Amino acid sequence: MARMSVRTVSTRVGIAVAAAATLAATASPALADDSAVGGHHPPVYKGRVTAKSGLLLRDAPTRGSRVVRVEPYHAIVPIYCKTSGDNVGGNHLWYLLTDGTWAWGSAKYIDNIGRAPRWC
Repeated sequence: MARMSVRTVSTRVGIAVAAAATLAATASPALADDSAVGGHHPPVYKGRVTAKSGLLLRDAPTRGSRVVRVEPYHAIVPIYCKTSGDNVGGNHLWYLLTDGTWAWGSAKYIDNIGRAPRWC
């Protein structure tokens, strides 16, 4: 069996936890509302894609990971959280997008709308 790096394992665990949280939030309209009493769920942040040719979204926060899809220039994307990953143009942060594909995009090419995302 191939050995996985600690980063790969922690990234996959993070994605699984994020997916479970989103499933719970979408199961109940009350939980999906950021103003829910007690705030027991993480908010969903938003960002705007600034990559002119579109942003490659990947299955891990690394430049060499598999491309899942491309988000077009100027699109508004939902962001679940941020983590450190490969450096892209001087920026080592990556955002986990929560639009159903659970893909990672380099924060270098996503401008925050409102608050910066929480750490994964």
